[in-house]
Amino acid sequence: MREFLNTRRGRITPQQAGLPNYGGERRRVPGLRREEVALLAGVSTDYYTRLERGNATGVSDSVVDGVARALHLDEAERSHMYDLIHTSGGSGRPRRRPTSRPEVRPTVRRVVDSMHGTPALVSNGRLDILHANALGRALFAPVFEFADPGRPPSNARFVFLDPAAKDLFRLWGAVADDTVALLRAEAGRDPHDRRLSQLIGELSMRSTEFRTRWAAHDVRVHTSGVKLLHHPVVGDLDLPYESFPLPAEPSLSLVTYTAEPGSSSEDGLNLLASWAATNDAIAEQAQADQDV
Repeated sequence: MREFLNTRRGRITPQQAGLPNYGGERRRVPGLRREEVALLAGVSTDYYTRLERGNATGVSDSVVDGVARALHLDEAERSHMYDLIHTSGGSGRPRRRPTSRPEVRPTVRRVVDSMHGTPALVSNGRLDILHANALGRALFAPVFEFADPGRPPSNARFVFLDPAAKDLFRLWGAVADDTVALLRAEAGRDPHDRRLSQLIGELSMRSTEFRTRWAAHDVRVHTSGVKLLHHPVVGDLDLPYESFPLPAEPSLSLVTYTAEPGSSSEDGLNLLASWAATNDAIAEQAQADQDV
């Protein structure tokens, strides 16, 4: 809570907040002071200071909304602030308990596998790929190739630990920013996730680019957009994507990728589907020959 609120007020100048800059060049902080945030939020400086230090006991929704307005938080940041308060017990609600690893139900797997012309996958809040159809595996073949035996393919580990990520993602910097922001939001929702803590620790130790972004405390929620890829087999692809939460498993999402009709990306996706089908047929024949 302390670091998140500190970074948020550090990015807003008094002018942006509609306040006079009494300190001029002598200001010791790059953004708003605590007393200025308190004034804008309609609370006392002492109250806001306690909140920023992590004492969220008894904080009301109206106070949270006031602070969110004062700091110009977007919807993802506002939700993250609520998550930080709720998981700390400040709202009076019980802390979230560690949960068992959610599995992809057979019916969901069948739905994903039936989408032959659409790359589709199911991922969790840690950005692990728990299931993908044939075209999804072909589209993100480098991610699957980087995966360690016994662990699901991890988009987060691939982005920061495999040099091939900068070839696959044409706007790698934006993908890296989004990856960290999504992990930061998930950490606020479930700080008791041991696997998430281990992932963050591993990436922090092994990647300076991850460590720098993690310190910024940016959060983001993505439900749609366009993924710009350079696939090693079919070249550049511009693929709009949609992310659908699975209500029965709130931590899981179904992500689909499509191409604009008549576009070169549609041609590339069709070529990729043919390539994937051929490779699968070769693999099946090789397995059959081995069994014989």
